[in-house]
Amino acid sequence: MRDKGEYLFTSESVSEGHPDKVADRISDTVVDAFLAADPYARVACETLVTTNRVVLAGETRGPDTVTHEHLAHLARMAIRDIGYDQAGFSWKTADIAVHLHPQSQDIAQGVDSAGNKDEGAGDQGIMFGYACTETPSLMPAPLYYSHLILRRISELRRAHDLSVAGLEPDAKSQVTLRYVDGKPVGATSVVVSTQHQEGVTQKRIKDMLMPLIESSLPAGWMPSADEIYINPTGNFVIGGPDGDCGLTGRKIIVDTYGGAAPHGGGAFSGKDPTKVDRSAAYVCRYLAKNVVAAGLAEKCTLQISYAIGVSHPLSVYVDLQNTGHDVDEAKLEATLRELVNLTPRGIREHLHMNRPIYAVTSAYGHFGRDPDAEKGTFTWEKTDLVPALKSAFGR
Repeated sequence: MRDKGEYLFTSESVSEGHPDKVADRISDTVVDAFLAADPYARVACETLVTTNRVVLAGETRGPDTVTHEHLAHLARMAIRDIGYDQAGFSWKTADIAVHLHPQSQDIAQGVDSAGNKDEGAGDQGIMFGYACTETPSLMPAPLYYSHLILRRISELRRAHDLSVAGLEPDAKSQVTLRYVDGKPVGATSVVVSTQHQEGVTQKRIKDMLMPLIESSLPAGWMPSADEIYINPTGNFVIGGPDGDCGLTGRKIIVDTYGGAAPHGGGAFSGKDPTKVDRSAAYVCRYLAKNVVAAGLAEKCTLQISYAIGVSHPLSVYVDLQNTGHDVDEAKLEATLRELVNLTPRGIREHLHMNRPIYAVTSAYGHFGRDPDAEKGTFTWEKTDLVPALKSAFGR
């Protein structure tokens, strides 16, 4: 985003009940099932969801105890947790087909360590990380507030709070912020669409959501009433996979930085951490966040590239977007490589990623979340490199 002048920037979020997020949740549930059984299992799972039907496909390598029947049961429980028990999509009655098969030996030989060969990257690719000072979580503000609105609706719905009675799991939000000299100063429009039960009026839905929107935004940031769009198409009873087919990996901008930073193109959900699409994107966020948290810059974009079967990254690139505080970017690139082993194995070990910690990442963003030491989730959001970075740059 531009550093000077005045402009508008928009990001969107979708709820855990959005069809694509249902697919992401199921795919990550499969990843967790395999990693719980074997921390070194391999998974590449794609999920399709549509009217009362779920299809899982992809490649795995893991213990025989993780059966297709067990995975179908876990998928059903994920749907139940999201909240779907509707005529067109129900955890009780959905047909669930599992078409997972063993991982290709051609891929496995390039990734596996053997003899003097370290474990290689599971694919070629470029991965990006980003952090900025716009919000407490060091995430871009438009996405931060888009996520926050939907998370608050979801929390109330899951708690059976009467203030949101009649709302269903599928929802979307979009927040447009006005920037002045590179800093957000207020919202110019907010869009929220939410699935609801038959008979719930649009007035009732607006009455439910207006206080939630206002409490989610900073004081004084609310747009004018005619720029708040709640269910702008009207009735939204048929939703979720019954209203629209969902697929794993179709919300990659929602999953990352809301368009405020580059994206390498690879999706995260359904992939075990040997896939650098996932693990390297996570470590990119980790490094960028620590750079900003250390006070070295207001913004940090970081790119890492890999070749399939090769352990060490081909390149590490840091761009402080002219916000660095007397920091040489070439020195910073070298320092980050010294602080963290950026091989696939090194990333996984540093961030403790060979654990069943991924289902929770499937909705409301993979970044900007609070790390949970007890559960071991979102380790890439920790800022434990800050002391070393400050020391390296004399802060």
